[in-house]
Amino acid sequence: MFVPLMLLLVSLAGVVVAFALPGWSDLLLLSGPMALASLYLLLRALPVRPKRADRVILDGSNVMHWRDGKPDIATVREVLDHAAALGMHPGVVFDANAGYLLFDKYAGDRAFAHFLKLPPDRIMVVPKGTPADPTILTAARDLGARVISNDRFRDWVEDFPELTAPGHLIRGGYRDGALWLDTDAPRVR
Repeated sequence: MFVPLMLLLVSLAGVVVAFALPGWSDLLLLSGPMALASLYLLLRALPVRPKRADRVILDGSNVMHWRDGKPDIATVREVLDHAAALGMHPGVVFDANAGYLLFDKYAGDRAFAHFLKLPPDRIMVVPKGTPADPTILTAARDLGARVISNDRFRDWVEDFPELTAPGHLIRGGYRDGALWLDTDAPRVR
């Protein structure tokens, strides 16, 4: 992003010189197209934020048990990859004890980010003694995201009525060793 920005600044300086100094107007023939091209390159280099509808929150403590009912970080990684392949922008929330179940020791946001190869700002391990469910549901509400989990969140429906909307919860699992996500349910906005 640095190079297109520098090209844009140099070409804009050329445009200013072409207009400001008599006899330098021919410089506009070079600096004008150069400014447009560098602006195009700069816009292409900017990061693209996902649309709100593409965001999903994985209930990591639920998803890690999908394969054979045993906690496995590879299962979470596979679901993340599958969701990303479907055009979703996933984040993950884990219960505080998830590290103990997976690695026999506490693991925080950064440790899970390392294992899952995600930026730390897309992983959250809730504090000890705090249920993950309201954190997952609040994050989904704040981000306009759906939730990937087989949990029905029945205890939270009163506080989070969007749970009853078709497509808000994405269920999944394994059939004949293959991962599936129920993304066919219509999404109500």
